[in-house]
Amino acid sequence: MNSMPVGVDIAKNVVQVHYVDEETGEILNKAVKRAKFLDFFANRAPCLIGMEASGGAHHWARQLSDMGHHVKLMPGEFVKAFNIRNKNDTADAHAIWRAVQQPSKAVAVKTEGQQAMLALHRMRSQLMKFRLMQTNELRGLLAEYGEVMGTGRARLVTAMPGILARLSERLPTVLIESLREQLGEIDRIEKRIADTERRIRELSKGDPAVKAISDIPGVGLLTATAAVAAMGDAKAFRSGREFAAWVGLVPRQTGTGGKVLLHGISKRGDKYLRKLLVNGAHSVLLHSKEPSAWICELKKRRPKNVVSVALANKNCTSLRSTRAIWLLWPWMPLPSPAATVWRSAG
Repeated sequence: MNSMPVGVDIAKNVVQVHYVDEETGEILNKAVKRAKFLDFFANRAPCLIGMEASGGAHHWARQLSDMGHHVKLMPGEFVKAFNIRNKNDTADAHAIWRAVQQPSKAVAVKTEGQQAMLALHRMRSQLMKFRLMQTNELRGLLAEYGEVMGTGRARLVTAMPGILARLSERLPTVLIESLREQLGEIDRIEKRIADTERRIRELSKGDPAVKAISDIPGVGLLTATAAVAAMGDAKAFRSGREFAAWVGLVPRQTGTGGKVLLHGISKRGDKYLRKLLVNGAHSVLLHSKEPSAWICELKKRRPKNVVSVALANKNCTSLRSTRAIWLLWPWMPLPSPAATVWRSAG
């Protein structure tokens, strides 16, 4: 590509720009106000603009692409290797300028719809953390007074009226009221989670690829919507195996002298999506009445958690392939994802 490379370090109010002028050879590194950032590139010839895939990067990438520039989003870990000395905006922009000229895998630019879906998933994930915090605190407080209940949120909600009735005879009224308020807060969080899942369902209603992907055993609606949104453009990944490696469902490798050692899964990429895939695989192993021969053989040789990760890896591979098929030939009926997964697993 003959376009002039430009390194851009995004900040809240000031954007640092680094490039070498093609006509004079002058090295330019200047700070541009956020309001004038697009004007800086408005009347320029198409440039190769590199940015870290951080907060706001996808928004600027869409804006700059509409102006005719080629934008390359890169992971922060890749750019970090080109930062020679101090960590500041000037050095970061210089490092990005160096990195954008190197052959590497770019992060796919997400659409506003995909970012909206991810925003709903992030809010749902945060609400689930809040719910877990509230229930764990409530269990800990009740255990101080000898009240212990079974695991699970449903058992907690069922046992709470009787526990509060017993404790009201021994403890101050203000504490009992506070415990009731915390129980009510758990119920409100539960309703907010249900509302968020309903909005996710409504937002994905018109996407046929999500419907096809959600039919894969172990991949429901939540996993399908999160995967399609996190993937961005399926063509950014050469294969389903590469997508599985991006999610972090492949072994971490170390080695030297031609000897390669395989360790546990790398846990790179999107940990939220990886958690959904592994939990879905756990559900298949627990509730599947007729698992494939591949799963049965693997369960004889490996622990159940290893089998779950292996199945999640296969689901991830099929998920990307199904998405890519729909993007290439949207007029063709998609094959049964369930049959594809079990056939590949067998």
